Amino acid sequence: MGTLVWLTIAWVMLWGDLTTGNFVAGFLIALFVTTIVPFPATPFDGRFRPLGVMRLVAIFFWDILRASWFQACFILSGKRPHGAIIRVKLHSHSDVYLAMVAGMTGLVPGSVVVDTHRISGTLYVHVFDTNLAGGIPGIHRTVLDQEERVLRAFASDEELVDAGYVPGAMPSAGRLPTPYAPQTGEVRIRSAVVAPEEAQVMTDGIVTKSDASFEALASRIAGNRLQGEVDEEE
Repeated sequence: MGTLVWLTIAWVMLWGDLTTGNFVAGFLIALFVTTIVPFPATPFDGRFRPLGVMRLVAIFFWDILRASWFQACFILSGKRPHGAIIRVKLHSHSDVYLAMVAGMTGLVPGSVVVDTHRISGTLYVHVFDTNLAGGIPGIHRTVLDQEERVLRAFASDEELVDAGYVPGAMPSAGRLPTPYAPQTGEVRIRSAVVAPEEAQVMTDGIVTKSDASFEALASRIAGNRLQGEVDEEE
């Protein structure tokens, strides 16, 4: 019923005239659409945290204003942007939060979500300029911070724990320990731990030596090498 009401309101607003005919026509069309091509059912077991929602909305609008200003200054400066598509794997495992994070990320100027992988919870984000977005670490941090705000606003305590966060509306609640994370100075390739001085690259299942730096190796393993970096190295 909620979907029918919202679709009916949208129909009346599109016509711009609140009449009995428009209202009835909108309701019948909404009923027809939801019966013939219904949206797939998505389980949602979250909750509403007012403080978390207010923080989510406030920071979201601030990000839009700040990004708009930075974009305008960059364009007026005449500099050449260095765009890239960055892969970011989210911590949550819900289609609802994946859609929310993707939508809010795409609404911020300078970033567009070009693809998603719902099974792994991965976003592919195209950024206008990587330096303007803070580089690869900055892009990851921006998207994951957005996800944390969404989760702390709407996720249940169980979903927060599953994503690695201590339940609460604010980040001050803290994060849970992640024993699976590699220690500083090491990169895990599948089941092996490789130290920086012994860095190797996986190529079609074959481990080969490489002269690449540890930072480049880490980016390659994470799937976050910029498109421009390959051209510069070659």
